[in-house]
Amino acid sequence: MRREERQGFPKSILWVLVALTLGWGFNWPMIKLALTEMPVFSFRSACLFGGATGLFAIAVFARLPLRVPRGEWGRLLLVALFNVTVWNVCIAYGIGYMSSGRAAILAYTMPLWSVPLSAWLLKERVTARRLAGVGLGMGGMLLLLSVELQAVQAAPKGTLLMVAGAFSWAIGTVMMKRFPISLPVTSLTAWQLLIGGVPIFAGALAFDLHDVHPMTLWPSVALAYNVLVAFVFCHWAWYKIVTTVPVAVSSLSSLMTPVVGVFSGMLVLGELPHWQDFAALGLVLLALGTVMLPPGSIRGVFSRRREPVEK
Repeated sequence: MRREERQGFPKSILWVLVALTLGWGFNWPMIKLALTEMPVFSFRSACLFGGATGLFAIAVFARLPLRVPRGEWGRLLLVALFNVTVWNVCIAYGIGYMSSGRAAILAYTMPLWSVPLSAWLLKERVTARRLAGVGLGMGGMLLLLSVELQAVQAAPKGTLLMVAGAFSWAIGTVMMKRFPISLPVTSLTAWQLLIGGVPIFAGALAFDLHDVHPMTLWPSVALAYNVLVAFVFCHWAWYKIVTTVPVAVSSLSSLMTPVVGVFSGMLVLGELPHWQDFAALGLVLLALGTVMLPPGSIRGVFSRRREPVEK
């Protein structure tokens, strides 16, 4: 068994996962709010350009290398296409057909695709724990979707766009492990946002200029949140996790994000919770346990012999 599989999720980056989960989870209602006053391509262009600028500034301040190694531009273009371009276009258009919480759930079906892809392309082991994690996590997602099944069926375009985004994200995640790029995480993230954003910038110039207007307070706050938290920090945090642990582990560790997205949608948009929301939270926590805890840790608790009690 590999060392990374024996240890579970590294404790040294546990804080990164917690911050990422909260940052991306709360961002789903922020996307919905920002799009009430901003066209799709312009919104995503602002996020990508602002995120790339912030990360390049951090890399320069920290004196990190920015030059893409010779022969690795093709790899960078490939991962940026799936991780940034396709993902952002699908998500930004798909969320317009449904609630932010429902969109988050569909987007985070990503492990359903990434686990078999990583087994096929990366030869990662599909262990019983990981299969159990996928089953528990997808069970939680189905529970959340069951609350609004009719709404999902009524919005087939949105559903297809969100699932396509999830599939693209899975491909991009696997490609990052299959074709690693010799750059620090901050520089790599900045380049991906910039390169992947080029087609989106072009779309904004072609389609959105006549629809851009001054924004009111809360959509402006939502846009600022997207740039500073969701794109500068959270993208860095995700790529940090992806480059540190196996794809199956990083994919399953992301499953708490849509749960946060559902509950934050209740807080921001006034949606009411259902029993399925809390049941799904329990299933997702169990799914997280399959990758967060070292193998044998739970079994060891129950199999440990009791110490004899002195009379």
